[in-house]
Amino acid sequence: MGIFGKSPSADPKEQVKQWTSTIRKESYKLDRQIRGIQREEEKVKRSMKEAAKKGNKDVCIILAKEILRSRKTINKLYTSKTHMNSIQMQMKNQLSILRMAGSLQKSTEVMQTMHNLIKVPEVAATMRDLSKEMMKAGIIEEMLDDTMETVMDDPEDMEEEAQSEIDKVLWEITAGALGQAPMAVTETPGGSMVQETETVEEDGDLEEMKNRLQALKS
Repeated sequence: MGIFGKSPSADPKEQVKQWTSTIRKESYKLDRQIRGIQREEEKVKRSMKEAAKKGNKDVCIILAKEILRSRKTINKLYTSKTHMNSIQMQMKNQLSILRMAGSLQKSTEVMQTMHNLIKVPEVAATMRDLSKEMMKAGIIEEMLDDTMETVMDDPEDMEEEAQSEIDKVLWEITAGALGQAPMAVTETPGGSMVQETETVEEDGDLEEMKNRLQALKS
């Protein structure tokens, strides 16, 4: 049996339909993931506004980096959806070729698009399996085998985000208020203890949000 429940001698037309269905389902999953990340981003924005009101710039900067990470992930997922739509169109072309020529044909375009999708962690496993089926069917070449072993070596280095990008997010979310709000300084006795307690609570909320965002991206 093949990876998607088809034997190696399966009807090519049915194979193409199965591949298209699998890609469509993966695209729907990306839609749900994008919406989830966007919901978490809205929560982070609200937290940033609250931190800005308190003059806690350090927390705002951390939250701004989280928003930048979220937006980068969303852009990557939208790009992946574009590749998936391209594959679906190419599968329609394969069906047309099948009707005219009686067999599926090798496609460099399909191979390049699958190459791009295999690099995306969110869909890598399914795309690897799908590419193996396509290799058996003769649509793409086995050169993808080398890629499969190294596609995960593409880590996102977001730790040193450009300060200009961070400033843009800070200005956007706080409507320019952050630069005008001084760091909270309390002169009254015990004031520093109150501020420290608030910071600890904010750090706890921040860590929870970061964990939720990371779970959505994984």
